[in-house]
Amino acid sequence: MKRIYSLRKSRQFQYVYRKGQSAACREMVLLYVPGSRLLVGFSVSKKIGNAVVRNRTKRRLREAFRPLIPALRAGNYVVIARDAAASASFEDLRRSLRYLVRRQGLWSEGSP
Repeated sequence: MKRIYSLRKSRQFQYVYRKGQSAACREMVLLYVPGSRLLVGFSVSKKIGNAVVRNRTKRRLREAFRPLIPALRAGNYVVIARDAAASASFEDLRRSLRYLVRRQGLWSEGSP
């Protein structure tokens, strides 16, 4: 995923946590706040596992999110991993992300 799409500052994450609308499934929670451009952040707690497990989970979530970017509405997104995300297959992560995006109605105009 390109760096221009990344939420970087703690202040940006806190804003999405406070103001965002959430949808959840077994593997993750998706928070969304409308905005002028698309920014995405990923949060994986230490409860998930050690640094190796957390980083692998984040990489897999980023890669699962990347193909959705052209079809999404502009705004700030935060994906929070749950315990099940560490052991889930990549296909399950992709399916869960698509489900959460569809559930919140975040496809841009003319997208599926």
